[in-house]
This record gives sequence, structure tokens and C-alpha cells, in this order.
Amino acid sequence: QLQLVESGGGFVQAGGSLRLSCAASGRTFSTYAMGWFRQAPGKEREFVAGISWTDGNTYYADSVKGRFTVSRDNAKKMVYLQMNSLKPEDTAVYYCAARRYPLLAPTANEYDYWGQGTQVTVSS
Repeated sequence: QLQLVESGGGFVQAGGSLRLSCAASGRTFSTYAMGWFRQAPGKEREFVAGISWTDGNTYYADSVKGRFTVSRDNAKKMVYLQMNSLKPEDTAVYYCAARRYPLLAPTANEYDYWGQGTQVTVSS
């Protein structure tokens, strides 16, 4: 089992920034691809960003490209999501997820472990 715990969510005004962190514990972390997803009330969970293990390749949803940056520190078993220029439509619960393969994937059903989520609220 791999346990994931997100932190860093909060309330911010539009245009502001937040940095989410995801701490992993348990099984070997370094060979897992990691992803960030979000879910707003009444909407399905959607992919935000992902990072592979093999080459650190990253992939972003169009809605956050250029504003969000995903990174990882395998030695510390941490994954981060730096969110800049936040918009009210970014308001959601953000989830960290791990995939038992080194390559990233953009769909939720391809991830095996999930954190409990952290709320991000962006006011206009």
C-alpha cells in the first residue's frame, strides 16, 4: 500500500498562488507516476497535471497549462503542484494520485492510490 496525504490548500483571491504538497509513505514511491486531479461540486473528477518517473516528463490539462507546475522529489517522497494566476474556476478539492507504472496517464481510472484531498477556494 501507498499512503498519500495532501496539504497546502486554502482560500485565495483570484490572481493569487498556492502550492499543494503530497507526501507519500509506504511502498516504494520512486517508480510510480504521479498525478493531480480536482473535483468541483457537481462535476466529475478531472485531470490537472501529471509527472512520470522515468524522465520527469510532465503533462497538463489545457485549462491550467502555463499557470500550474508539477514537480516531484523522490528522495523526500513528495510531489508538488505550484498554482499561479488562480481563477475562481480552479475552485475544487484537489487530489494527489499514484499510478503503479512509471509513465503518467491523464485519466483517473489509471491511478491506484489516492489521497484524501485538499480544498482550494478562489474568490473573484
